Amino acid sequence: MELNEGDVHPDPITQLLRWLDDARAAQPVGFDAAVLATSLNDVPAARAVIVRGVDERGLTFYSDRESRKGRELAANPQASVVFTWHGLERQVRVDGGVEAISDDESDAYFATRPRGSAISAWASHQSEVIASREVLEQRVAEIEGRFAGGDVPRPPRWGGFLVRPREVEFWQGRPDRLHDRLRYRRDDDGQWVVERLSP
Repeated sequence: MELNEGDVHPDPITQLLRWLDDARAAQPVGFDAAVLATSLNDVPAARAVIVRGVDERGLTFYSDRESRKGRELAANPQASVVFTWHGLERQVRVDGGVEAISDDESDAYFATRPRGSAISAWASHQSEVIASREVLEQRVAEIEGRFAGGDVPRPPRWGGFLVRPREVEFWQGRPDRLHDRLRYRRDDDGQWVVERLSP
């Protein structure tokens, strides 16, 4: 496959949505998984997340805001998100600023989660040291009892993050490592500019 300047949409979010559609068709499970990289005090950290929304604002994912990633984003609200679809020989990197989304939007998404996942969000204090698996399972049992017969509300520490793109790079694998790389960046007027990068 090729990636040419004349074939891409002038807006990187629209182009990303196109590639996400292709990825969904090629690999329905995990097409929306991405690596999220953060940094605190010049120490980088990366982990996989599921990107739950892509719209004109940017990319949305959800997490425990008191987790390591949550603490790092609170102190340094910048991130890089990388999608990789090996079967398509494609990669997309999105760099940008990060902000917490509203409680209302977080509540609306949390209400769509399976009950077990909602219970887990209460029981697990993500990234904290825990004595044993049994301690976690005991917490789950306590939370299940607490919300027995009713809806499970969103934990106050849990919510969404929005990555607002500053730069977006699309990578398409080509033979002999002569890959196609197109980068979108904002010019001085805030308009997207598409540039070809050397592989």
